[in-house]
Amino acid sequence: MANIPDDLHYSKDHEWVRVEGNIAVVGITDYAQDSLGDVVYVELPKAGDEFAANESFGSVESVKAVSEVFSPVSGEIVGINEALADEPEMVNQDPYGKGWMIRVQLSNPGEVDSLLTAAEYEDFTKAEAE
Repeated sequence: MANIPDDLHYSKDHEWVRVEGNIAVVGITDYAQDSLGDVVYVELPKAGDEFAANESFGSVESVKAVSEVFSPVSGEIVGINEALADEPEMVNQDPYGKGWMIRVQLSNPGEVDSLLTAAEYEDFTKAEAE
């Protein structure tokens, strides 16, 4: 069973969002990193880049595949996790902590409300696994 913290919001593309005031911290879920296998490279955008909700902001390369990563919210990138350049395995080891990917200044905070709750995401991943 994947780890699905209750205090986060989730997308159907397997990203999570933690809202901190006007900032959204985004990464991929435990379910996603487990499906990918060992992450060997993470491509992230630059601070100042802007993305719309559901737009690809980078990619995660694992021993199995390269997968695009999508921003669940719209806004400007105000921070990226530089540590992932040297330690991409953090995405596997601590997807909700040290494995975070981007920090986004929310341009439309209401978008968060359209994301899945932990319970909804758990149901979604169960259905997907069947």
